[in-house]
Amino acid sequence: MEASFHICHYWRGQCVMKGAGLEVNFRICRYWRSQCAVKGVNMSELIRILPAIALRGTTILPDMIVHFDISRSRSVKAVEAAMLQEQKVFLVTQKDPDTEVPGLLDVYKIGTIATVKQVVKLPKGVVRILVEGEERAELIGFEPNDQWLEAEIETFDHLAEEPLTENEEEAMGRNLRELFSAYCQTGQKISQELAMQIIENEDLRRLVDQIAINLPLDYEQRQKLLEAVLLRDRYDVLCTILANEVEIMEIRIELQRKIKERIDQNQKEYILREQLRIIREELGEDNVQSEIEGYRKAAEALKASKEVKEKIREEIRRFENVGNNPSEGAVIRGYIETLLGLPWDKTSRDNQNLAKAREILEADHYGLTKVKERILEYLAVRTLTKKGDSPILCLVGPPGTGKTSIARSVAKALSKKYVRISLGGVRDEAEIRGHRRTYVGALPGRIVQSLHQAGVKNPLILLDEIDKVSSDYKGDTASALLEVLDSEQNNKFADHYVEIPVDLSEVLFIATANDVQTIPRPLLDRMELIEITSYTENEKFHIGREHLIPKQMRNNGIKESQLTITDEALAEIISGYTKEAGVRSLERQIGRICRRTARRLLEEKKDHVDVTSNNLEEFLDRRRFDYVMKNEKPEVGIVRGLAWTSVGGDTLQIEVNIMPGTGDFMLTGQLGDVMKESAQAGISYIRSVAGEYQIAENFFEKHDIHIHIPEGAVPKDGPSAGITMATAMLSAMINVPVRADLAMTGEITLRGRVLPIGGLKEKLLAAKKAGITTVLVPEKNRPDVEEMDREITDGLTICFVGTMKEVLEQALWQEEKQ
Repeated sequence: MEASFHICHYWRGQCVMKGAGLEVNFRICRYWRSQCAVKGVNMSELIRILPAIALRGTTILPDMIVHFDISRSRSVKAVEAAMLQEQKVFLVTQKDPDTEVPGLLDVYKIGTIATVKQVVKLPKGVVRILVEGEERAELIGFEPNDQWLEAEIETFDHLAEEPLTENEEEAMGRNLRELFSAYCQTGQKISQELAMQIIENEDLRRLVDQIAINLPLDYEQRQKLLEAVLLRDRYDVLCTILANEVEIMEIRIELQRKIKERIDQNQKEYILREQLRIIREELGEDNVQSEIEGYRKAAEALKASKEVKEKIREEIRRFENVGNNPSEGAVIRGYIETLLGLPWDKTSRDNQNLAKAREILEADHYGLTKVKERILEYLAVRTLTKKGDSPILCLVGPPGTGKTSIARSVAKALSKKYVRISLGGVRDEAEIRGHRRTYVGALPGRIVQSLHQAGVKNPLILLDEIDKVSSDYKGDTASALLEVLDSEQNNKFADHYVEIPVDLSEVLFIATANDVQTIPRPLLDRMELIEITSYTENEKFHIGREHLIPKQMRNNGIKESQLTITDEALAEIISGYTKEAGVRSLERQIGRICRRTARRLLEEKKDHVDVTSNNLEEFLDRRRFDYVMKNEKPEVGIVRGLAWTSVGGDTLQIEVNIMPGTGDFMLTGQLGDVMKESAQAGISYIRSVAGEYQIAENFFEKHDIHIHIPEGAVPKDGPSAGITMATAMLSAMINVPVRADLAMTGEITLRGRVLPIGGLKEKLLAAKKAGITTVLVPEKNRPDVEEMDREITDGLTICFVGTMKEVLEQALWQEEKQ
């Protein structure tokens, strides 16, 4: 056995035989010291007695320079005793930092011999000392001393250690550097400059000690490093600590990444809402309980059925129980507010004064007699019966004829709340029936929203552009309107969001449309159609004079005394600057005149401006439209037809040429399929009666027939030009001219019968404007003509025809007799 107390196999055997404990840290018990004495080992070289300080919560390693505070009197006296000797002190760590008077069993067995570099006395008996750790030592025991701790210690200076090979040292150094680098990269607790200085150490022992010193470890881990006396043991402990720290940091980083990913928009909103809620509570602006009480009071005061009130109370209870769930609370809050805002049994008092209603309707609109009469009939029935079903009207007519504005006037005349719903382009059934509450951002349908907006259960709701609703994979909007517009069903209208039947039976629905052809038949059957036809020039004149000119002067800030538009100028605007069924273009032209007048009043300092037919071009530039007037004299193969367009009526001059050929039949002028078929029917009729008009049998084989309708860029279609094309072809074949003052309209059959047509009012207005005096109309359209105002038929000779023979007698033979 050597003086360094290296344990050989002999002493191991003796240890087992004597029953003494053999620990890794080579504690030397008194038994072994006695045995060493027997064997001739000198113990005085290894055992020292030094003042000791019991450290609480910290461990000092060799080569560490650190300062710490002490306040226990025994520790302070131990420092004073050390300063009087070699400034050496033994630093040993307590196992339990709370122990005030530690004994041998209360401290660890391995400590550090340190040199006291500096002592600073602080207030309240605290002493701060600066020490430098020098070497490890084992605590053997405490010497009897009442004033300070005096420790008997044993150093490990001559402890034999198995030397490392060069390859082992290199491998251990590389591994330790990699672990330390990984620790620095993940932990970021050691500066980059310090880490580089430590890694550059070539000596393995120095590298291990420097890393151990600079690691931010707790005192228990440092104690493990301190107790690892041999380099191999210290290396193993340090690598284990570094590997564990690196793994912990990697797991922590991964957890932070996962947590960050989970913080989505909803969580952010939750945090923000909670912060906002707390802020509002601090400001006294938000109190859920007071909000619930407010809902309850509103529910009690609500005019509604027991079923509705019970549903609201149930939702209030749910809202009270959701607690701090902001998303669910927001949904329930919105639903409660929707139910409280609906006018379940709240109605407005309708006007029952027929004279006043008529006065309002006449003041707001000129013409539109049928609409006004129907509204007054409804009002009269309501006055007599005190109830009566609300009509469901559909106003059909060209754009600009006042369909939307008359609905507003009706609401005014009846003293009803007015709400407009634009259905143009609506393609989702949920727009009508609402969304189910399970969907995010669910809302009630437009019908329920309109009731909420009106605030009463009996408003006037205008369904604008009902002919332009469409359908897709989300549902058929027109089908959803079936229940709304059915007076037998709409008293319990089911909205998906509200979930409670809503009574629509007292709502006055007025729909508008330009064309009934696009409205599904079941929906059309539920509405009462009122046709609003094109305005005559006289009606346009009155509308312009009584409504449009005052409105535009008001809008442009012009006083009545500053502008005068003569009757001749207004008539010229209607005929030369507009071509429409309604009055929108007329209003735009009048607005243009008012704007130029305003400019003249300011720039030229004028007090009054007169607009006449002579200076009209100064305000509206040159005339835009010229109507094709009747021909000056009868011509062969040219007949004037009548057509209906979306902007009113028009005249069509149909031309036919007969040429030598092989029997070809040509149609030009961008004609539609129906119009081409009408021409085919006409030529077939003519061939069947060719003998009556002395047409040769081989005429159709030796001649080509060409029908052309001018304005080839404009598409044309419909059957109403059938008799016109047949008359023109026969005129060209027999070389007999057609009356120039005559126009015609009607569908032809193969047997020569004349069938009724539509748009007759617009066609007669167009004929009158073109200077036509005689118009041939199908016999079955006689009721339509009889219903027309004298204003339309005055100046026209209307001849009713039932067959092509009657048509030809009027168009051809009378001309021959003349």
